Order: sequence, then C-alpha cells, then structure tokens
Amino acid sequence: MGILSPVFAAAVLTPSRPSSSQQQDVLSYEAGQRLYLDPRAGNVSAALAQNYVKPTVSRAASQRNDDAEAEARALARAVNAPKYDPAELSRRYGGQPLQVTRRTLNILLELGSFAADLYLDKQRGELERNKRVRAIQLRQKLTKLGPTFVKIGQGLSTRPDLCPPEYLEELAELQDALPTFPDAEAFSWIESELGARLEDVYSSITPSPVAAASLGQVYKAVLRSTGEVVAVKVQRPGIAQAIGLDFFLLRNVCQLIDKYVDVVTTNVVALLDEFASRVYQELNYVQEGFNAKKFMELYGDRVDVKVPSICWDYTSVKVLTMEWIDGTKLSEQKVIESQGLNVLKMVDIGIQCSLRQLLEYGYFHADPHPGNLLATPEGKLAFIDFGMMSDTPPQARFAIIGHVVHMVNRDYEAMARDYYALDFLSPDVDVSPIVPALKSFFDDVLDATVSELNFKTIVDGLGAVLYQYPFDVPPYYALILRSLTVLEGLALYTDPNFKVLAAAYPYFAKRLLTDPNPYLRDALVELLFKDGSFRWQRLENLLVQGRKSSDFVAKDALQPVLQLMLGEEGAELRRLVEKEAVRVLEALVIGSTVEGYKSLPEPLKFIVNRGNNGRVIALKEHEEAQMLKLRQQVLRVWGLLRTSSGFDPAMLQPVVEILRLPEAQSMGAHVATGLTKRLAARLLQQLLKPATPLPA
Repeated sequence: MGILSPVFAAAVLTPSRPSSSQQQDVLSYEAGQRLYLDPRAGNVSAALAQNYVKPTVSRAASQRNDDAEAEARALARAVNAPKYDPAELSRRYGGQPLQVTRRTLNILLELGSFAADLYLDKQRGELERNKRVRAIQLRQKLTKLGPTFVKIGQGLSTRPDLCPPEYLEELAELQDALPTFPDAEAFSWIESELGARLEDVYSSITPSPVAAASLGQVYKAVLRSTGEVVAVKVQRPGIAQAIGLDFFLLRNVCQLIDKYVDVVTTNVVALLDEFASRVYQELNYVQEGFNAKKFMELYGDRVDVKVPSICWDYTSVKVLTMEWIDGTKLSEQKVIESQGLNVLKMVDIGIQCSLRQLLEYGYFHADPHPGNLLATPEGKLAFIDFGMMSDTPPQARFAIIGHVVHMVNRDYEAMARDYYALDFLSPDVDVSPIVPALKSFFDDVLDATVSELNFKTIVDGLGAVLYQYPFDVPPYYALILRSLTVLEGLALYTDPNFKVLAAAYPYFAKRLLTDPNPYLRDALVELLFKDGSFRWQRLENLLVQGRKSSDFVAKDALQPVLQLMLGEEGAELRRLVEKEAVRVLEALVIGSTVEGYKSLPEPLKFIVNRGNNGRVIALKEHEEAQMLKLRQQVLRVWGLLRTSSGFDPAMLQPVVEILRLPEAQSMGAHVATGLTKRLAARLLQQLLKPATPLPA
C-alpha cells in the first residue's frame, strides 16, 4: 500500500479538551488492520447535517453548484489563516532575547557537534567506516531541530551529487517517517476544526498515522457519507511558533549576508522571504485544497498524471481531507520495478509535466521531493502535496525558452540580453562585460552535446558568473532551480548518467517550432538563419527532438512561421526565405537530375555526359556535392514532418489558405522568377562554358 505525502501545514494551536470520540471502541478487521469505528449505526449527526452538505467527490456538471457551495464554506473557515509577516515576527521575537538566544545556541550545539564528529573522523581516517553512523546522526539532529531543518534535509535527500548513498537513504526518511504527535490530540483537532464527532465524519480511520513529516501527519480513513477512502492531514501542534522563530533567526542572518558579504550579489533576504511565504501558505490547508484544484484544472488532462480530489466539507485551515491515492515513492526503485514500472519513465513524466507547469501556464509545484511524487500501479505519476506552489511571470516563461535556444546557438550577446526579460538585471545595466564571461564558461560546457549536458553543471557554472556581476536572482527562479534539480536528483539516484536537459530538450524544440508567441518566433528565426543563410541542420535537429514530444503536431510547426513571414514586420524574413527557396528548388531540380543520371545504364551515361567532364550538368565536384547534400537535408526534413504522429495531408489546408494571401503570392512570383533565372544560367553554362560554377 502506498504512503501519502505528509502534511505541510501549521498554525498557532491552543490546547483542546479531550474528545469523547477518543474513547470509542477499537475493532479489528479480517486483514488485521486496527481501525477506529463508530460502534453505533445511524445517519450523520444533526450537528453535522446542519452545518455541512454531503461532500461532492464527483465533478459531474449536475453537482458543480454543490461543489461551489462546499468550497465557499471551506474558504470561510480559512479567514484567519496565518500569513508570513517579517515585521510581525520581528515584533514578536525581538522582545524575547532569552528564547532567541536559547534557540540559536540549540542550533549551534546540534550542528556544531555533528561537524566536530566529522572532523574527528577525518583526522582518524574513519570517514568511510562511519558514514552510516554519521548519516543517522545527521538525520536525528535535523529531526530534533524541527521543521525548518527537516526541509533542508528533504532537499539534500534528492541530491546524490552532494551526498553519499548512506546519507541519501537516511535523509529520505525525513520525507514521511518523522516522529508523530499523540493521536488523541490529532483526533481532537479534527473534531474541533470540522465541528463534528470523528465517528460522524469517518466510518473508519487508522488509529495511528500512515505518514508523518515536518509539519503534520496523515491518517487513512473512509468517509461515512460516501464510503470514499480518503487521506486526512492534520497539522502538528505548535508548529507555527517553531517556524516563525527559525525564519526570524534566518532572516537576521540573511540581512547580515546582504550587508557584509560582497561576493553574494543576490538579495538573500528576498529569497528567504519568498521561501518563507510559500511555507506559510502550507499552514493553510484550504489554500492547499484550492492549489490542488487549480493544478488539476491545468494539468489533470495528461493521461499519465494523477491529481487527488478535495473533500471540501471536511477541510479547514488545520485539517485536509482528500482522495486517497495508492502509490510508491519515486525513491523506492526496487518496489517500483517489482510492479513492472520504470523509474526513469516516471521521472520523465515529472519533467515533462514540470516544463508545462513552468513554461506554459506558469503555475508550478515548488516542492517535488519523493514523498510528494508517487508512482501508481497503473503507471501514472501522482502529485499529492500542494502546499508549496509558485508562479513563473509570463515574460520569463518565454525568456527561459529563448535563453536555452541562445545557449545552444552560442549566441552569448542574446543570452546576456535575456537577463533583462528574466528580471536578473535592471535595464540600465550594461551587459557587454558579461558576454565574455558567458562565452568562457559555456564554450567549454557546450562542447558536449545537448544530450550530455548536466543541469546542475550549468546551474553551478552560471552561478559562478552571476556572482561576478550585479545580478539579482528573482525568488521565482530559485524555486524553479529547486524544482528541476530535485527531479534531476531523483533520476540520478537511479541512473548516474541521466541528463535532465536531454529529457527536456524535446519540449523546448516543440515549443519553438509550434508556439506563435513573437518572442519564440524571433528566437526560432535567430536559430535557423545565420549571416543570411538558412541552417537546415538546425531545423532537422529541432524536428528530430520536437517529434519526441507526445503532443507535437506537424501542421503547428508550419503555420506560425508562415504567419510571421507574411506579417507586416516580415519583409526581411521574406527576402531571406525567397533566396533560400530558390536555392532549395534549384538543388531539388538539379539534384534529382543528377540522381536520375546516376541510375542510367553506362552506355546512356556516356552519351549524355560527353563533353561535360563526365557530369550530366556542368558542375564542379564540390558544387555538385553541396547541392546533393542540400537536397538530402530538405527531403529528410519533409520526411520528418510527413512521418510525425497524426500527420495527414488534409492538415496542410490551413497552410494552403495562408499561401493564397497577396504577400505569399508575391513571394511565389519572386521565387519563380529567381528559379527561372538560375536554371537559365545553368543551361547557358551547359551550352557555352561547361563545369563553370555560378557566382554565389
């Protein structure tokens, strides 16, 4: 049975009176699982019926009104949810020097003792032998230090490039195997939040949590009203105070870094504030429910992605009831493979979905650690925790795609200009000094093919460049890096040679070929045209990669380019395309002639090529080779389009309609004229001066 990700929510809690429901009988099912059951039969209590309607799990149109009403009631219960307020934290803890000092010393003592033990191991030559012991020790210390440090451990647990296997295995337990708080207290909070007795809400609930993590714990239950199996997430008592104090301390440290550490040019306080605000969003389970709903609406259409539904009538700030999903954490490779599933395929689903999150709608899951991603028995990837979400600004979505294109194209001046759109630099900063630094780093990195590029290598190297110049990395970008590095870390755990950019590049290629956004169209033109010449090899590579994307459609790769070319600002592009069209048609005509000649019997070849230096057309050897190469490239590109998934000649009808526009007809006339002139010149060469090439 899979384990649901632990709760990520908390609030300032007050003690509550013990509930009589905690004294209910404990029965044993045939399977041996102990469940709390209501020993009485009957309908939902009057109190429950008065305040809540029956939860609507189905999303059928006839029940949408009920869903909306249930959501409204849940939203009303969240009006006093806590929010991150640095000024309030400063007022609260600024006047408590003893508490602040005690916590600071506690952190220094725990981490300092671990560092001292590592130092002694190194001095004694026992680092390797004591790895497991130290890994357990670190996990225990992070757990002891509380939720803030548990989250740090969760991040490290997905980074095999930073931590040895022993540490990865131990830190992975921080995802959902943390100490629990008393069940009686949890059940009391459920009753208090939902305003009903436990047995009136759930016909059964596990007597102990099935998962526990930094901010709360999860129970498996069955709704009495519908019989649906659900996950019930309950926040950990006192968690808000602990998180608030830690963020107060960390913010003070970040302020010192911003003020005195010149090598760090990024606004560290802003990064911390962004992270803290996301964590505080996790304190509100109603907000998490709406996050899940939005996530489902945007990405739930993928057949390989699963998103749980929310039971709104049984959800509040401190309690979340949602659909139960059976699955296995992505870090449990052997279990997944025993089910006939492939871990790398599941990670690739996560990467493709994440790219769509980051670069299409901009709404993305900012905490995709293994405890939040499950492989279902049906081969779907389930996202099950929606406490930490973030947004990519619209301008940045296209700038990121363009940035990757410019990187692959080694256009470092364009890369430097991208930092304006990415909000890394203010418009008044001169980027010209940055270009040599980018060239110095990326020339070495790009000697590898795209399929060999490691995301972490690029991030680390780019980070070294950023530190040298007045960059200000925006908070959303830090969360994007975290999201992608976590996914790459999951893949590296399975395959040390996995490259996330290789898995992501088909998506970038598809977007470039099919997206009508002006920014991306300009990036595509920059990629395909250089010094007035069309680079067919680039187009072929984009098509090869783009076809790997499951939703690539050939006709979409044609219309946006034509529309751009025939638009008001397409005069220069039309000139380039006309020139290239003449060259291509000439190569097709002459290349086909040459290929036809080669298929003739030898006696006929002798008659045809007599007086032409052994060639059917007066071309020098290198010129003939270039034409044949161009013809082969064009035919390969057409073959890629023609054999793309779902290709149908009828799909080209919209393209034909575009070609009927006056601008297109004018282009056609220019191309026909140019081709006629070229072929006429070839004919004259054939008759008057064999083997003399045309001027370029």
